[in-house]
Amino acid sequence: MAPTGERNENMGAIAGDDDDNEAQNLWATILGEVQSSSASNLPSTKSVLLLGDNESGKTTLVAKLQGVEEPKKGTGLEYYFIDIKDEYRDEKARLGVWVLDGDPSHNGLLKYCVTKDNFEHNLVVLVASMSSPWSIMESLEKWTNVLREHIDRLKLQHEDRREYEESLVRFFQEYTEPEEGQSSQSVAAPRRDVNPLHPSASHTEEDRVLLPLGENTLSQNLGIPIVVVITKTDAISTLEKEHDYREEHFDFIQQHIRKFCLQIGAALVYTSVKEDKNCDLLYRYFEHRIYGFPFSQQAYVVEKDSVFVPTGWDNEKKIKILYENLNSMKAEDCYGEVIVKPMTRKPVQRDAEVIAEDEQVFLVKQQMQLSKQPAPGAAGESPLRPPAAATNKQSPSPRPTTPQASSSPKKLDGKTPQNTSEGMLANFFNSLLNKNTRTPVPTKAGSPPTPSRFAIKTKLHANMEQGSLNSLLNQTRGKPLKAHPDKAAVTRDATAELERLTRSRKTPEANKTNGPDSSAS
Repeated sequence: MAPTGERNENMGAIAGDDDDNEAQNLWATILGEVQSSSASNLPSTKSVLLLGDNESGKTTLVAKLQGVEEPKKGTGLEYYFIDIKDEYRDEKARLGVWVLDGDPSHNGLLKYCVTKDNFEHNLVVLVASMSSPWSIMESLEKWTNVLREHIDRLKLQHEDRREYEESLVRFFQEYTEPEEGQSSQSVAAPRRDVNPLHPSASHTEEDRVLLPLGENTLSQNLGIPIVVVITKTDAISTLEKEHDYREEHFDFIQQHIRKFCLQIGAALVYTSVKEDKNCDLLYRYFEHRIYGFPFSQQAYVVEKDSVFVPTGWDNEKKIKILYENLNSMKAEDCYGEVIVKPMTRKPVQRDAEVIAEDEQVFLVKQQMQLSKQPAPGAAGESPLRPPAAATNKQSPSPRPTTPQASSSPKKLDGKTPQNTSEGMLANFFNSLLNKNTRTPVPTKAGSPPTPSRFAIKTKLHANMEQGSLNSLLNQTRGKPLKAHPDKAAVTRDATAELERLTRSRKTPEANKTNGPDSSAS
């Protein structure tokens, strides 16, 4: 028989082994729970696609949701991400955000963000700006057509696309409005076994009766969740002041947008980054709609600049409440005929104002320019003779220079020229008469030639020019150049002498033709 002490030691060893097994089982249980809970982490495949015109505020809105003060805008297709945190389970994820450029030439880039494989994990945001309310409906319809055409090109399986469309219908039918004062902590935890964007049918509530949807509800079911965001609602005050918008105008705009959202099954959120309105609400609605987070915010349609209509809440009866405020317009009126784009006047282009320069300053400048020009005769031209170009265009006038004794070239080397203009004229007329008698031009048989007035005047100018040149040459040899005091008088004397010579030539010729020789012949 073993001693009592040894038996107690053996029993203690067995008890220690049992404690070790329990500790190992405890750790195994904890690891198993962690491993099983890892499957319920926030998915990282979710993404949001923003569509809208340029300058509608897409990039600014994303920057606000990111918590970034200065947005960075790119071109084409931009990619961002928003941090999502589940404080209830202490889980984090990054929500991908695609922003498509408003230029229609970039629409082909949609194939990189919404594909056949990730279609069920996408949410689309249609963005329009309240700063230009006349283009809101046109913009929403345009981008809806772009999205529809892209989905058609994906060629989804008929069964899959039908299931996506039916899931949106179920989301409308199963929507329950949160009770007033209900907090997010009291809302039931989200179901992680389904996709919140496309929830499957609940098997525990098969006997629940689902009411049919209205006639226009989801009439354009695209099979993808959509949220319509109207940005820049702070521009409403500007519209009221500058364009005379009234309360009924904004009700008219709201009822048209809500009808459109009802047709495509979209939620509606009015936001203002400038005034920080509904930006946090939109962030929390993304968490609820994409990840299934609890959400307790009720619909709000009272204030015209902070409207919120969640998916599944609205219907035609609720929209008709806005009709009561429409006095000068009807709900059925065409949107473009009521909300008209204002006429923009082009600024008048005025000519640049010309400032007149001070008179004295102008004269000083002219004096400086004239002083820089070369002095007359610097280039070899005579101060009494114009340039050759001017001489060809106008008839030369006699120069009041010192005349020579004779205009004949034979007499240039002989006698000294007289100092009076009368001597120069006498020599000129003598040479003219001698030349005319030496070279007669007969006009009729037996009759002497009669020089024409034009020929005499031409020779007069030529001889006067020659005399002026000879006189200038003689003066430059040692005598100073002096201008005649009365140029006009000399010209008049020359003209009178020319007329006298012409008349004297005609008188002898007339006597000869009437004389006895002519009668005898």
